[in-house]
Amino acid sequence: MMEVINVENDITVYYVEATSFPEHVLEAHETLHAIIPFSNERRYFGLSRPEKGIIGYKAAAEVMATDHEKDIKCQTMIIKKGSYRCITVSDYMNDIESIGAAFKQLISFQDIDPDGYCVEWYIDDSDVKCMVRLENSCKREACAVAISGKKIDIAGEVKH
Repeated sequence: MMEVINVENDITVYYVEATSFPEHVLEAHETLHAIIPFSNERRYFGLSRPEKGIIGYKAAAEVMATDHEKDIKCQTMIIKKGSYRCITVSDYMNDIESIGAAFKQLISFQDIDPDGYCVEWYIDDSDVKCMVRLENSCKREACAVAISGKKIDIAGEVKH
């Protein structure tokens, strides 16, 4: 099911870039987790988009306030706040191709941010939200709320 969700604030993330897509995506996530051990308090992402004629992919982990105490040697970037068109893929590990199919559907719309990323937000070991930011995102949020009658923030809370 397709929905529009609102990312309330910019999300700063550490990232490790895959050497090639899709062959080295898993390796990028493994490298990231070796640097930043898994934590239930942290959100994890995959970020991809065409760069210089090929798909660039980054495995990413949310920057936490306590990270200043650690010496984390990773580059950072920002996932922009705004409205995102989203498809949740359940049990993605048993059907990795379903992630690509979700993004193929999401990028078929004309109203996506041309400078945005395809964002995989890993909710848990089985579910991933495939998201693309909408162009003029701040203006579109009001429209999405009016159409659906509800607003869903990135924490998954439904607001009426």
